[in-house]
Amino acid sequence: MKNTRNYLIILFLFVTVSCFFESNAQQKTYCNPINIDYGYCPIPDFVMQGKHRATADPVITFFKGEYYLFSTNQWGYWHSKDMLDWKFISRKFLRPEHKVYDELCAPSLSFVNDTLLVVGSTYGKEFPIWMSKNPSKDDWKELVHKSETGAWDPQIFWDKEKDAVYEYYGSSNLYPLYGVKLNRKTFQPEGEVIPLISLNDDEHGWERFGENNDNTFMQPFMEGAFMTKYNNTYYLQYGGPGTEFSGYGDGVYISNNPLGPFEYQSHNPFSYKPGGFARGAGHGATYQDANDSYWHVSSIVIGTKNNFERRLGIWPAGFDKEGILYSNTAYGDYPTFLPSQKKNHLNENFSGWMLLNYNKPVQVSSTLGGFQANNAVSEDIKTYWSAKSGNKGEWFISDLGEKSTIKAIQINYADQDADIMGKPESTTGHKYVLYYSENNKDWKILVDNSKNDKEVPHDYIELDKPIQARFVKIENIQMPTGKFALSGLRIFGKGRGQAPNAVDKFISLRSAPRIKGERRNVWLKWQQEPSADGYVIYFGKSPDKLYGSIMVYGKNEYYFNGLDRTDTYYFQIEAFNNNGIGPKSQIKIAE
Repeated sequence: MKNTRNYLIILFLFVTVSCFFESNAQQKTYCNPINIDYGYCPIPDFVMQGKHRATADPVITFFKGEYYLFSTNQWGYWHSKDMLDWKFISRKFLRPEHKVYDELCAPSLSFVNDTLLVVGSTYGKEFPIWMSKNPSKDDWKELVHKSETGAWDPQIFWDKEKDAVYEYYGSSNLYPLYGVKLNRKTFQPEGEVIPLISLNDDEHGWERFGENNDNTFMQPFMEGAFMTKYNNTYYLQYGGPGTEFSGYGDGVYISNNPLGPFEYQSHNPFSYKPGGFARGAGHGATYQDANDSYWHVSSIVIGTKNNFERRLGIWPAGFDKEGILYSNTAYGDYPTFLPSQKKNHLNENFSGWMLLNYNKPVQVSSTLGGFQANNAVSEDIKTYWSAKSGNKGEWFISDLGEKSTIKAIQINYADQDADIMGKPESTTGHKYVLYYSENNKDWKILVDNSKNDKEVPHDYIELDKPIQARFVKIENIQMPTGKFALSGLRIFGKGRGQAPNAVDKFISLRSAPRIKGERRNVWLKWQQEPSADGYVIYFGKSPDKLYGSIMVYGKNEYYFNGLDRTDTYYFQIEAFNNNGIGPKSQIKIAE
């Protein structure tokens, strides 16, 4: 009996410990827009329709075992050990006489040996460059008190093999991006400033201004210089044509010399996401993770409160065997594996968890004006539902239409009637409770964040164990500011039906080379697949390098105005729904 009792005790302890570790399992995925406590529009002149969260122009670097993230006007920066849980460090870097904006705008973040370097944008000179050997503790001092390289959208680049330092900069719809070598000891300019690259929107359709690259009255903007060195080749990256557009992307030129001459990479834009929920993938930075795999962080546009209402996204990136820099944005706003999972960035990073509630029925506690409830399931981050108040007890119910396997949920708040400016040291946080049900009557608690004290504007919850449910309900407990409003309650997993069939009658129509016409545009059309929620169109200049992607919901055609005029393109399409992804079509050529 004694042995039996001891065995039962050991078994009980084993099960208890196993359950503990299972319920506290490390999350394997993240979802764009990334969930950080974005500051509230710290630029008073830009406040038009209301106060709101905003940042853009991000840069990340992996330094001494942690990821560091800086972006525009945030009164500080974030750091993380896993690229999921980001901790904010409050700090202001600008001296009063240098405050064109309230804080660092489009900052440069890089390191030289064991020292992290930060500098912001300025129209003038005599600007400080900051340094830190221990940035996780907010331990900074000035490396250069008055830098003579006054620049907008700067990047300081350390060429490790040559132990040389360069600065790249520029943000204009008239002038090119520039580069200059810096003295290795003083970090002041050494030699002449060299014009490097300019936009060529007559040739490159994606560089044309406008939401649909069709504005002929405004010169496009080139900005966000960023340099990456790979296999002794220099990749000079840039953003265009405007941060307020869904087609905001990043292109790249390459050279064997850090100051050129540079040649346009055959695959451009290499970072691009004009469709889906999180749109825009421009003005970013390419960096390596703890496993030396590459990622690209960039701006995502919302643009509802004003043109500069933006968020951040992180996309798997890399270099192929021929040295082509790419960024994989296909299903880039669905659950994506974190660096800890060590997935191939070309074809393994998407978790395969599908969106379960696109355009499905909803119920709400109340509705404010024209902010209708179905906006929260329309996959359009620019629209949202708002309750009449931010009070405890306001709620939103999403009906999946059938009992489904739920694996993750993303809660995207909208800033309706927010009254905060800047970056407060603390707020009440987003407090809520998630429930699930099979019949819309008997509810069980799924997630209890009623005591949460953090701001989680794009909260993403990967469930320890998948659940089976048809209905999901979020009940507001407390908002940090404003009304209870959602741009997207997005529920991911798998339905019980079949994935769509292959798309039929997929065609691409483009003016032939021998015919005078607009060759930067192509009309893509296909037969509607009855069971599809949407489609992903892949494109590229080689049938084996279809690195570009466009996500389309609820349509069977797409006008793509982002081609390079003189090059042949290849296209492929697949349909998707809540059950999975259908087969890819045959590849179509547009000469």
